[in-house]
Amino acid sequence: MRTHNNSSQSAVRMDMLHGSLLNKILLFSLPLAASSILQQLFNSVDVAVVGRFASDQALAAVGSNSSVISLMINLFVGISVGANVVIANYIGQKDERGIKNAIHTVSVIALASGFLLLVVGLLIARPILEAMDTPDDVIDLAILYLRIYFLGMPFFMVYNFGASILRSMGDTKRPLYCLVAAGMINTVLNLLLVIVFKMSVAGVAIGTVVANMFSAGVIIYILRHEKGPFKLDIKHLQITRPELRKVLQIGVPAGIQGMVFSIANIFIQAAVNRFGSAAIAGSATALTYEYYCYFVVSAFSQAAVTFISQNYGAGQIERCKRIFRLTMLLSVACCGLLNVLFVWQKHFAISFFTSSPEVFHYAALRMNIVLLTQCLACSYEIAGAALRGLGYSMLPAILTVFGTCVLRLLWIYLVCPLLPGFDALMVIYPISWIVTGTAVLVAYYVVQKKLFRPKEMPIFA
Repeated sequence: MRTHNNSSQSAVRMDMLHGSLLNKILLFSLPLAASSILQQLFNSVDVAVVGRFASDQALAAVGSNSSVISLMINLFVGISVGANVVIANYIGQKDERGIKNAIHTVSVIALASGFLLLVVGLLIARPILEAMDTPDDVIDLAILYLRIYFLGMPFFMVYNFGASILRSMGDTKRPLYCLVAAGMINTVLNLLLVIVFKMSVAGVAIGTVVANMFSAGVIIYILRHEKGPFKLDIKHLQITRPELRKVLQIGVPAGIQGMVFSIANIFIQAAVNRFGSAAIAGSATALTYEYYCYFVVSAFSQAAVTFISQNYGAGQIERCKRIFRLTMLLSVACCGLLNVLFVWQKHFAISFFTSSPEVFHYAALRMNIVLLTQCLACSYEIAGAALRGLGYSMLPAILTVFGTCVLRLLWIYLVCPLLPGFDALMVIYPISWIVTGTAVLVAYYVVQKKLFRPKEMPIFA
């Protein structure tokens, strides 16, 4: 690959094929975790502002939408994972033409998916919330929030796919800087529109849309000013079939896994809804901290995908094995530490979002059962990421769908009628994590034993 003549751009890229792995994985993962947490802060600030300055119904309206939003965007977020893998693999192979074609193909996918989500989100907001048994005192506010939120989908997708392109070359810092600025914009607008203009859920949704517009604009500017094969040239935006096929080969199974996962969570949310608006608000509050911990795990899983894909493309098999071990160890340690910290300080953590004793009760209950055991999910997240980095995306998707999603649905319909309490509903999370983690870890070691033989060649070669 040509030597990059722009020192500032070279500085943000990372050589994943040589040198210390521990330092580079941390330098890659920590800004990525911070970026994801900041992105979640868009929604967290929404929840906190309406919870403090609007009403419990507004808090429930915003919180009840999280599983719906995840369902609708997860397919395309999964496809962005495919983009990351393919571009990283081309970098490992030093294939400049492949890099250029993949970047422009991915950019078209980002635009198309964003506008598709905008239209679908506007059309199905009411039917899907009604199907989830959203309470009457919440549903109109929830529909309003969801419809405004989805007006920002084109910008959201452009940012996420653009950030995926940057991650494939080891750059997780510039997306972080972008989201720091966007998060500040979002926070200021939320406070202004809700407290001053009394716009409730509409105000926080508008703030999120404007923040997404800003982050998309910055990421486009960054890619437009890259050099060599990494530069985004608007004139060359087109779909290249080989790159589209490779991106979809990895991304679609990951996206379908995320969608089915979200479907299971929608059924869980529907079960939560039956406990009333206080349970919805409490669950949404606890879920915020689960997201923060999950994003740390997700950052290390993204590191596993990107580092393994580049090194597998370069034929560095032993380095791939070390990457898996390091990312698994780091994710379990960091997630477990955060789980314990948040549960230990749950009174302080919950007080950010509500002063209602009933909401507090449900939030604390979920934190004690779900959040405290969340590090169990590292097993299938890291193992699945490693498999995708090696070009195997369908296998972890199938195992996760059956081990987590199907099991959760069976629990809701077979166990919950016998044990109708809120705590009985929550306990399915650690159970499903154990089952799924065991299955995906076994699959990883079976594939590793088969694939890491001297005669085998990288799947994308």
